[in-house]
Amino acid sequence: MTVHELPELADAVLEVVDSVPEGKVVTYGDIGKVVGAGPRQVGAVMSEYGAMVTWWRVLRADGRPPQGHEDEALAHYREEGTPLKGVFLDRVDLRRARFDLTTP
Repeated sequence: MTVHELPELADAVLEVVDSVPEGKVVTYGDIGKVVGAGPRQVGAVMSEYGAMVTWWRVLRADGRPPQGHEDEALAHYREEGTPLKGVFLDRVDLRRARFDLTTP
């Protein structure tokens, strides 16, 4: 990826994140499939530009919140009523909370 591609990719990723409704989530890989990038590229965009959008709605494939932002993300999930699971309710229940990006 060149420097010239990043803004276009960033715009595409952020637009997808903006489409995720309250209480729903997507994974880095879900976004990557839509924008034609890998999960790591999506992660790089979110690391650089994610503060501009509802970043907590983008998760790792195992349902865990973005690394280093777990407490803040979990507060958002609880506020939005996002389904959680795990002994400590520290992961999003992807089966129930995943937003389908392929449906218009």
